[in-house]
Amino acid sequence: MTGLADRFRPTIRMRLTLLYTGLFLTAGLLLLGLTYLLVAASLRPPGGPVAGTDQVFTTRKVPADVLTRGEPLTDQQFRGIVFKVRKDSQDETMKALLTKGAVALVLVSAAGLGLGWLLADRALRPVTRITETARRVARGHDLTERIGYAGPRDEVKELADTFDTMLGRLARSFDGQRRFVANASHELRTPLAINRTLVDVALRRPGASEDVRRLGESLLVVNGRHERLIDGLLTLAGSENVMVDAGPLDLADVAGHVLDQAAPEARARRVSSDRRLGPAPTTGDPVLLERLVQNLVENAVRHNHDGGELWVATRARDGRAEVTVANTGPVVPPYESETIFEPFRRLGNDRVRSDRGSGLGLSIVRAIATAHGGTVAATPRPGGGLTVTVRLPSRTPDDPPGRPAAPARESPHAVLFPVLSAPSDGAPGGPGTARGDETGSHSHG
Repeated sequence: MTGLADRFRPTIRMRLTLLYTGLFLTAGLLLLGLTYLLVAASLRPPGGPVAGTDQVFTTRKVPADVLTRGEPLTDQQFRGIVFKVRKDSQDETMKALLTKGAVALVLVSAAGLGLGWLLADRALRPVTRITETARRVARGHDLTERIGYAGPRDEVKELADTFDTMLGRLARSFDGQRRFVANASHELRTPLAINRTLVDVALRRPGASEDVRRLGESLLVVNGRHERLIDGLLTLAGSENVMVDAGPLDLADVAGHVLDQAAPEARARRVSSDRRLGPAPTTGDPVLLERLVQNLVENAVRHNHDGGELWVATRARDGRAEVTVANTGPVVPPYESETIFEPFRRLGNDRVRSDRGSGLGLSIVRAIATAHGGTVAATPRPGGGLTVTVRLPSRTPDDPPGRPAAPARESPHAVLFPVLSAPSDGAPGGPGTARGDETGSHSHG
């Protein structure tokens, strides 16, 4: 009900038009009423009605043929006839004034409605220009664009100048953030690379003792974890900035490439995967979107149990490109399905398990999806594990050529993964969308 009310809510232009027309109509009604009173007062005799004439026609009726018979009229009868003729004429005049005045008022009000519509459009034209500029900046991430309104110094001019000032401050802020990320990338990674080199050199010495080797291997593990943590932080910071390398791609190709890369780790953990990769054309940064799918697949593999399962599916649905990753594993409480997207948040006491990651994987996924105008949602599976769905804007037919989006109207979980709503120890049943030899069959990886 609320959505329907918002849909039919009048715009500012319509409200201004109705306001102008209402004021004009009120002024016309007041003018018509004042004219009626003035005309009525001007038609009234200066001395008032003739004395006794009102009683002539109320107490005694004058015959209709009194004038045709040629009989003389009394003075009162003559004055009464004159008064009645004058009163009838006044009534007809006032009635004609009201009728024609109302018709004229309606016509002029209709003209005022159209004129108010045009005036409202002209008054709101600078605001429309501000809105279009803000929309272009929001969609294109180009903070160098300005409104540059050159109108008179009024409220609209102040609004446009304030918006330009805000864009300038945002541009400087994002430029400073990008410079910081670039400097931090160099300053943080260089010492870690040096430490890794020194530890490697110490381990390769011929006279290194067993204790030194164990210590060196532990230091390499800690150093690697720090490298992954810094890489995740820099990726999280960079994914929230402007996309500089956006282009057409298909999430199916990205998912297939990521699954091939994750195959060795999945085999080591004895996790079987089911690929159902349908066409999912979209537009975005290939590196960031690959990182998005990679984080989802790595989480599904690492937060799984030995001999578990992994499902990955892509498709186009309702004008959006979808990638869905589901896995078996520990039971996820429903109230944790949103907090796991926060940085450094893990389930339960899993914070001490550094071998599973730095706790930034899903935070990076959400940041990348948001930067591409998409959404991400996680749903716990009843038998344990998680289902994560990322929806991005689909590439339209007017965009660069690519594989066309295949519309789908069924429920995403029911079609992509028939067994996601219930625990399963085997492979999900049902045919999948063919994509080489990857679809509808398990592949360890």
